[in-house]
Amino acid sequence: MANYLMLIHRDESAEEQVTGQTVSEAYRRFMERRGSALRGGAALEPAATATTVRPDGGGGFAVTDGPFAETKEVLGGYYVIEAADLDEALAIAKEIPMPSGGVEVRPIRVMS
Repeated sequence: MANYLMLIHRDESAEEQVTGQTVSEAYRRFMERRGSALRGGAALEPAATATTVRPDGGGGFAVTDGPFAETKEVLGGYYVIEAADLDEALAIAKEIPMPSGGVEVRPIRVMS
């Protein structure tokens, strides 16, 4: 079994901001259905709370407010799942509630 990272992207301007500690009913149902595959996950605070660190080309770093990419869709949360293969991981990704945006599925590299 391999582990995959599910990066959940969403359009914050098109969706109602999620606040507090409650989990939506759609996500709760997903987690109940796929609980045996879930290895971790969390929602992220809005992109406006992000801080980005980039090399400045002179041996130092530039620290700026905001997300790395200038895009409408931002990273909204993630899951780490265990799946037999990419096909199973993609089947799980299709069940993640996503009214806008999408889910990026990436294998997690095992370092030895």
